[in-house]
Amino acid sequence: MLSPSRSIAGLFTRVLAGCLILSLVQEPATLLAAACPSWHSKRAPAVKPLTEEERATQALNRLTFGPRPGDVERIQAIGVKKWVEMQLNPEQVDDSLLEARLQSFPAMHLSQQNLLQAFPSGAVIRAVADGKVALPTDRVERAIYQNQVFAYEEKRQKQAQEAARQPAPIAAGGTNATAPPVMADSSQENAKAAASESVMADAMALEDVASSPSITVHEQKLYADLASTQIVNLSPDQRLDRLVSMKPGQLRGFMKGLTPEERAQLTAGMTPQQKETVVALINPTVLVAGELLQTRLLTDIYSQRQLQAVMTDFWLNHFNVYLKKGQFAPWYLVDYEQNVIAPHAMGSFEDLLVATAKSPAMLFYLDNHSSIGPHSLAAERAQANPAAKNKDLGLNENYARELMELHTLGVDGGYTQKDVTEVAKVFTGWTIEEPRKGSGFTFNERRHEPGAKYVLGHTIQENGEQEGLAVLHQLATSPATAHHLSQQLAERFVSDTPPPALVDRMAKTYLHTDGDIRQVLRTMFTSPEFWSREAYRAKVKTPEEFVLSAVRATGGEVERPAIVLNAMNQLGMPFYGCQTPNGYSWTAGAWVNSGDLLTRINIALALAGHKLGTATDLDALMKIKGPDAATAAQKETKLESVFLDGQLNPQSRQTVLQQADELAAQGPIALPGSEPPKPGAKQAGAIPVRAAFVQVMDLATPIPPPADKQAAVVAGLLLGSPDFQKR
Repeated sequence: MLSPSRSIAGLFTRVLAGCLILSLVQEPATLLAAACPSWHSKRAPAVKPLTEEERATQALNRLTFGPRPGDVERIQAIGVKKWVEMQLNPEQVDDSLLEARLQSFPAMHLSQQNLLQAFPSGAVIRAVADGKVALPTDRVERAIYQNQVFAYEEKRQKQAQEAARQPAPIAAGGTNATAPPVMADSSQENAKAAASESVMADAMALEDVASSPSITVHEQKLYADLASTQIVNLSPDQRLDRLVSMKPGQLRGFMKGLTPEERAQLTAGMTPQQKETVVALINPTVLVAGELLQTRLLTDIYSQRQLQAVMTDFWLNHFNVYLKKGQFAPWYLVDYEQNVIAPHAMGSFEDLLVATAKSPAMLFYLDNHSSIGPHSLAAERAQANPAAKNKDLGLNENYARELMELHTLGVDGGYTQKDVTEVAKVFTGWTIEEPRKGSGFTFNERRHEPGAKYVLGHTIQENGEQEGLAVLHQLATSPATAHHLSQQLAERFVSDTPPPALVDRMAKTYLHTDGDIRQVLRTMFTSPEFWSREAYRAKVKTPEEFVLSAVRATGGEVERPAIVLNAMNQLGMPFYGCQTPNGYSWTAGAWVNSGDLLTRINIALALAGHKLGTATDLDALMKIKGPDAATAAQKETKLESVFLDGQLNPQSRQTVLQQADELAAQGPIALPGSEPPKPGAKQAGAIPVRAAFVQVMDLATPIPPPADKQAAVVAGLLLGSPDFQKR
């Protein structure tokens, strides 16, 4: 049962959420309606241009993931125009501080092959368990593999026992029916594909060791009690050696029995590589996926090359790949982000398009790796062999359809279903070489559909791999692609309903520069529409933008990234979390609803109260010393200036001041999953990121609460206010 204070807090946040909803629903519509005359009508009344401070704020709100304390002043000192040009040329911006942070994630610097070797996927473990792949000789790697093989075989045994307990179906004659026939090859393939979809979810869940058939709750507790104190007090090298030496299955029970303090102490003083080994011994999938997500989060928050980070985010969404699609997705996505998207984010679109088409991440996500031409040598041989496993595999049109509808031409780009089929034939043979070994793209001539193809009125002569490159060039240079990409960029950076004249100018630049993304951006960033009063603070932040901008606004130090990621999941916009190829929406309509807006307020309060894995120094932001150095009104004024440039509407300001003392007396608000779960305890309420992910990846010491609770509540309410939701 909720305490009275929690009930009051819940009532208050709902009231505030109601105000927030009304503001978010009405204000963007009003702003966009007001913008229409100046964009679409020659009779629009003149409006006051943006001040230099407002221009700096506009640049930070659109070219970055939100301003940090002091950024507005720094950009004004540099000059807005010069700063924008620096961001368009990220190689001129020193990012050594971020690079130093990312050294804590050495696995993310490995090649795709070495990453899969050191931290095997579920498919690799299954191959080892089936005797198809040998265990590695390296002692540490061998222990990682053995732990995962043990967990896999244990799960398989449990599934077999459950299947055996199921009653046999009753036949029409009243007797037990005979066993069903073995599935046809195509059904088996479908079953494997369906099973692979849940692999990531299973891996992130880390099923409770207490339910294991071979390790009872009593044995788990006994082992933990005997070993935990001894092991955590050893030196880092000795600790790791003891963990590596444990028998398969023991480590999971040991880890489950540790208190949060013991878990933090277990990895204290270890090198980054040693910490990675600890997590990998439990589950390599969690290690790879966790570091993929955490490094992206830290890059978005701390990179000085903010436009590069924003554009990387834009293209990752445009060329969307889902994290939980199959057993190799996390490994493929590391390479996809680092070597495919980021290097091309502001270069040639055609180069980016080719890189994505050849990426194992995209080939696997949209199933083109398994597409076989119906008249190819591989298909003919399969048909001639009744025992062939891939007999029913054929042409897959997923990539061809999304290539034209989402990646290039757009849904109204003038293509037909016939074009989709022909493009699919063009890309047969574009596949992945030895996925279990982490190899990359290869063109398999045996799978390629022979003969000429006809795409968008053009004949593509038979030419193997070059056919695909010809089609990608044809699509990349199309006027429809120029318009589609310009429209999407303008929606992301200018307005949910960007002015057609601006989109047309951007498309013209695209065509004149052979798809130079940097030049298209420069056209947009130098346009009067981008710097107009109508566009200023006229966009509503997506959940991702809200969380990132809130953390950046506080200037806080992210000590427990897994908890920040958990907050993004609760808002429904996790990194790599969109299952469908179209990616997340950039417009307000997709995100403005009562449930999500209430969660935004709770997240803001949790952030300011040090319950979001981030430590903040509010005294430094306010330039005061101690909780009693200023009144609530003075604190509000100072923090409003930092977070909102003093632009909070009077009604919200009054609400913040009225509720500051009341909420401060109730203590900080914590989100589900923001506190490490107690051993054996189930988390209250379902959360998209399993508590186990936070438990395993979050090995840091909990952050002490802020000394000034009143200032923390004021900061949280300001970050959750309607005005902060706009950019």
